[in-house]
Amino acid sequence: MPSQPAPAPRDLPSSVQIVPGEGGLPLVRVTGRAGSAEVYLHGAHVTAWAPVGRQPVLWLSAASRFADGAAIRGGVPICFPWFGADAGHPGAPAHGFARLLDWALVDAREEQDDVVLALGLADSDATRASVWPYPFDARYTVTIGERLTLALQVTNRGHAPVRFEAALHTYLRVQDVRATEVAGLQGAPFVDQLAGPGARPGEHRPIRFDAETDRAYLGTRATTTVHDAGARRTITVAKDASNSTVVWNPWIAKAAAMADFGDDEWTEMLCIETCNIRDDAVDLAPGESRTMTAVLSVGG
Repeated sequence: MPSQPAPAPRDLPSSVQIVPGEGGLPLVRVTGRAGSAEVYLHGAHVTAWAPVGRQPVLWLSAASRFADGAAIRGGVPICFPWFGADAGHPGAPAHGFARLLDWALVDAREEQDDVVLALGLADSDATRASVWPYPFDARYTVTIGERLTLALQVTNRGHAPVRFEAALHTYLRVQDVRATEVAGLQGAPFVDQLAGPGARPGEHRPIRFDAETDRAYLGTRATTTVHDAGARRTITVAKDASNSTVVWNPWIAKAAAMADFGDDEWTEMLCIETCNIRDDAVDLAPGESRTMTAVLSVGG
């Protein structure tokens, strides 16, 4: 489902370059005073971010594909306008079309020590021919510095209400997921997506990992903190206008079954996904906008 992005802004700050990336895909490379990042126009996909003087925070698979029509494995894929498989349309791409399309870089500027990118996507013949055929505008603002701020705004440009799901499917780099725990979701009920429908009661301890994990925490706006014992650091994911959080690691068998995921890479990553999915899907009236935001920061 290829798309044609609008031309990039003519005047880019010195901290921003557009260069050929993997597979020849256009890559926005940011080298700011407080942080660096790489963002592919394909999917508006942030594939790397690190504050100055810190190790990389995002994980990217060495087996990832970089090609039209393929999703990049790792970084921060944008899942929109549906999450996971569309049960009513088994042929539809998983996680929607936004991560498969080329977005336009519509603005790039410096704000004190931060670099701010704005990327845009609108409905097209291809999206209107999909299982979600509605007029829309999406604007994705990526602020790169000591923190990484990701803000996805969706506007309903049609004449009827629409419903959509969205997720910032963030892959975090950890030293060893088996020595990592996730705090902040204690007490929140969750759906174990490996065990079928139905919410389970919240647990009163941080999440630890000893098997494949795929949990959807619904009805929560909690800030999540990843304690990476091996790297002696914490990664905090705060959010706004997001009522769902997904925690995912594929473990051994699923990693081996994915062609774009190295067999042994599951130890190095953990997904903390800022979402509005399932019962937390967003309803937009005509002309209405909604912005979902995730803010990543590093400590330790």
